[in-house]
Amino acid sequence: MSDRDSEKLLTTAQAAARLGISRRTLARYARDGSITPTLVLPSGHMRWSLEDIRRQLRELRQSGTAEEE
Repeated sequence: MSDRDSEKLLTTAQAAARLGISRRTLARYARDGSITPTLVLPSGHMRWSLEDIRRQLRELRQSGTAEEE
């Protein structure tokens, strides 16, 4: 991953705010395996590409496995 790519990565709280959901909801989706973070740091903190999250959530909705919002 290049330095330019890492600049686009968001914390869980930042990504959740952009999506209009709570950070706990986003973390739960990751913990349950519904979506995968773009990067997991050695500390266990997750980093997210907003584009990637939106793609994964869209795929979940299309497959009918996403929770109703």
